[in-house]
Amino acid sequence: MSTCVDNWIVQFARMFQNHVGFSSDSCLDLHDLGMKLYSEAMEDVVTSEEAQEIFDSAEENFQQMAALALFNWGNVHMSRARKRLFLSEDASKESVLYQVKSGYEWAKGEYVKAGKKYEEALKIKPDFYEGLLALGQQKFEQAKLSWYYAIGSEVDLDTWPSTEVLELFNSAEESMERGTEMWEEMEAQRLQNLSKPNKDKDLLEKMGLDGFFKDISTEEAAEHASNMRSQTNLLWGTMLYERSIVEFKLGFPTYEECLMESVEKFKLAGATPTDLAVMIKNHCANETAPQGLNFKIDEIVQAWNEMYDAKRWMSGVPSFRLEPLFRRKNS
Repeated sequence: MSTCVDNWIVQFARMFQNHVGFSSDSCLDLHDLGMKLYSEAMEDVVTSEEAQEIFDSAEENFQQMAALALFNWGNVHMSRARKRLFLSEDASKESVLYQVKSGYEWAKGEYVKAGKKYEEALKIKPDFYEGLLALGQQKFEQAKLSWYYAIGSEVDLDTWPSTEVLELFNSAEESMERGTEMWEEMEAQRLQNLSKPNKDKDLLEKMGLDGFFKDISTEEAAEHASNMRSQTNLLWGTMLYERSIVEFKLGFPTYEECLMESVEKFKLAGATPTDLAVMIKNHCANETAPQGLNFKIDEIVQAWNEMYDAKRWMSGVPSFRLEPLFRRKNS
């Protein structure tokens, strides 16, 4: 059947050429000539100096988009790791233990997946500070998961291998430090460039695409920077506070130094002396801490975030893409 159709097409083409006097060969020649001229013209364009600027800008933007996609992908896994575990009231102890262990392993796997996505984002864009801060948050939450699973399992802390949890805390703080330093360097560079022409803006104007470039006011930029510092110090302080609890429970004398470092971070975040006094007073190391209070640092952190939301709403300052990360409840 295929051969028959092929022969018919050939015969029709010959008849068309003979009766109409149309040469398909000349048509192909014109097509080839057109493609050659087009290729040569494109070659002149893409090799020009102006084109290189466009390519550089495009590469940077696509790199940013790819890193941001992986960042958001990692955030999905972080959210999935917080899946609530529902236990039946009449379930047996064995059933409950099995479900808790399964839930722990599942959440741990989601945290690992999230970490890999953040690391992939950093491979694509090494100066993607959001990826480093997210990686710090991921390691912190994974450390808390392992710690509270151990506490819930009533392990003997004197013999329990705590190295993994402490290494996760170390990794979290290292990522926070690197991410914060990277952002501070970029912010300093941004301030230095305020008086200089914006290459990306000028390039878009040349191309007639200046509508795609949005300037933010000096006040908005300053508000963003202030909020960024507050939020990073808040997250960092929370990490240190939680670590001080772990170290105290494990009998490490370094817990006090860790607690004081967390207080300094909270001060930088804008915590009031009253808030700081409450945190120190209710730390598990304090013998006078009220029994049964079940104090959680997250409650104060949540209150600070709500106050910030109110201030931002009144001033009209827009949110930014790191807020979902900073606003995660570390329960």
